[in-house]
Amino acid sequence: MADTATGPPRSGRRERAASAGPPVYRLSLWQRLKRDKVMLLLTLPGLLYFVVFHYVPLLGYVVAFQHYEPYLGYMHSTWTGLANFSTAFSQPAFWSATRNTVEIAVIQLVFFFPVPIALALLLNSVMSSKVRRFVQSVVYLPHFIGWIIIVSIFQQVLGGAGLLPHLLGKVGLPRYDMMSDPHAFPWLLTLESIWKDAGWGTIIILAALLSIDRGLYESAAIDGAGPWRRLWHVTLPGISSVIVLLLILNLGNLLSVGFEQILLQRDAVGPDAGEVLDTYVYYHGIQDNDWGVAAAVGLVKAVVGTVLVVGANKFAHRLGHEGVYRGADR
Repeated sequence: MADTATGPPRSGRRERAASAGPPVYRLSLWQRLKRDKVMLLLTLPGLLYFVVFHYVPLLGYVVAFQHYEPYLGYMHSTWTGLANFSTAFSQPAFWSATRNTVEIAVIQLVFFFPVPIALALLLNSVMSSKVRRFVQSVVYLPHFIGWIIIVSIFQQVLGGAGLLPHLLGKVGLPRYDMMSDPHAFPWLLTLESIWKDAGWGTIIILAALLSIDRGLYESAAIDGAGPWRRLWHVTLPGISSVIVLLLILNLGNLLSVGFEQILLQRDAVGPDAGEVLDTYVYYHGIQDNDWGVAAAVGLVKAVVGTVLVVGANKFAHRLGHEGVYRGADR
């Protein structure tokens, strides 16, 4: 009677201990390194690349807080604190460049980002593998053409003496030079980017489409789902994590809209419409030898990009996606 009064029987305790499962042992850092040594060695070249060419150069941002003189170096240049940031923020040219950068970035995000996805879905729907490979090869090619050649091609087609204005004049319509129209400049850049990189952007989407289980399409077809239903309920959910990942990475580059492409066409539309943050750094920082202001603007871009990536990644976690990286609690 005393045993039953003081607590449950020992057999019940043993059953609860057995139902709890085996104890979980956390591996130490050294054990995890030893376990994954082969994979770590495979990633070592890529890690060294990022360390040497991306992380070590971050030390150069100290120039943003100095009146940097190249012949004096980092150690002997005058420390100015936040003066370079104040100088950049007080210049109307900086805010004009920021406005142009955000406008171009938003237009490209809305109109360029979905194009590789739609093109990949179209390529994936082609039944003939020979036709699909041929089209893929054709749409990949513009990615390997330099911007100076692409701008020249567009100049020959859309410029003042190009094909399109010539045809408009032939039919009695006003000749229109899109290459020198400041209002059309963001749309021109987006059109050029689509022509050059839409095909290249399909590579990741096509790889994601191949990972979708074919049995899901067969089950959906048996249940009576048509092509659009299968696209909406099978294909898009299957590649949604990849789309979210690419969107987050694009947000990180929101303030970098293409230096070479814009530099080649800036003078045709004028700095009021063609100046972006990258060209602002080049003209007002490097050409004028104001290295501190150039570094300050570059640091602002890096901070804004980091905040956008981290914020978008947190939002993706709330929607149930892994995003760029998983949190420690996932």
